[in-house]
Amino acid sequence: MSFAEIKEKQLVQKAFLWFWMYAVFGWCYEVFMEVFIKHWGFHNRGVLFGPYCPIYGVGALLFLLCFGKLMKKKEPKWLVYVKPVAVFVGCMAVATAVELIASYIMEFLTGAWPWQTYSEYKYNFQARIALPTSLRFGLGGVLFLYVIQPIYEWLTNKPSRKALNIIALAVLLIVAADFIYVKATGYEPVLAEVPSS
Repeated sequence: MSFAEIKEKQLVQKAFLWFWMYAVFGWCYEVFMEVFIKHWGFHNRGVLFGPYCPIYGVGALLFLLCFGKLMKKKEPKWLVYVKPVAVFVGCMAVATAVELIASYIMEFLTGAWPWQTYSEYKYNFQARIALPTSLRFGLGGVLFLYVIQPIYEWLTNKPSRKALNIIALAVLLIVAADFIYVKATGYEPVLAEVPSS
């Protein structure tokens, strides 16, 4: 795809908005898991003040980059049966790699990573990645690519070119203000403590 096509379709603005939409979706998922499934109580699961987990945006855009062309393929007919399995396994691998790399980056930058609770799982690697979460990532990737991404594309195709630019700029300003606030105040989210068994 040429630069002119990217500019014409406003793909940079759309990808930027998708990133933050997935980041908010990921934050909601994390909070839901923490409050309703694990019963740990509410904690801000993001690394910034606002309700977003940027790692979900990274993962979702990587899913689109890695599997976007596969999702558009319609032929051969047998692909209809193989594609969901390929997407599941691929998303599982990509997201697990992202989470592992992110844990090392977070540890380097902050001294810890927010999901050290993985030590609870029987099959884990240094409490950085774990089999049950990797399986959830695979399922989440299938959900993202088959259900959520078409909705996000529909939403970002609705506004006029000017409106889309304004929306993207507004989101950028909100996130920039959040980042400045976090750096200026030294804000750190309080992470959930895993109850001892």
